[in-house]
Amino acid sequence: MKYELTDKTKVENGVTLHQIKRLSDGLIGGWIEKEANLSQSGECFVYDNALVFGNARVYGDALVSDDALVFGNANIYGNARVSGDANIYGNARVSGDAWVTGNAKVFGNANVYDNALVSGNANIYGNAKVYDNARVYGDAKVSGDARVYGKAKIYDNAWVTDNAWVYGDATVYGNANVYGNALVYDNAKVYGNAGVTGDAWVSGNANVFGDALVYDNAKVYGNA
Repeated sequence: MKYELTDKTKVENGVTLHQIKRLSDGLIGGWIEKEANLSQSGECFVYDNALVFGNARVYGDALVSDDALVFGNANIYGNARVSGDANIYGNARVSGDAWVTGNAKVFGNANVYDNALVSGNANIYGNAKVYDNARVYGDAKVSGDARVYGKAKIYDNAWVTDNAWVYGDATVYGNANVYGNALVYDNAKVYGNAGVTGDAWVSGNANVFGDALVYDNAKVYGNA
């Protein structure tokens, strides 16, 4: 065994949680509802004031720390890190070398993996996927069946949703929205109050900004 449940308990959200102790060095860790929440194998652990409960599972070499909450049917695994005041719940998955921190929330059926970073007040939900080296932060949202990957960055109040994909070195920020079946990729930037929707593509070094709306089957590319 790697850890044990101590006699110290507290009730959160109507659930009795047990503080844990690592057996190798006596370190007092965070709080779990039951052993099924934290694997006895691997280097995974729950630290500080972090809470893991419900049917949530932490396994592999994943770490949950600070004041993070992991609950519902969420799974944290691989080398993933969940810290700060982050909340992971529903059927969400955080894996690989991904890091979710700050006040970020990942919920629904969302997946964050590879080397992705989700921080600030960002929300990832629905069936959204954030992966590779993507960054989502600020008050940004990624939802629906959207994909954000490569080295893409989504931040400020930007929202990527529906079946939209943002990838490559693309950046979406400000109050911009990318939705529908839209694609934003390469070094493209969408910002301000701009929107990209329908089956539109924005690529190359193109900039879409202000109150611009790119829609239907429009293509904006090159140095436009």
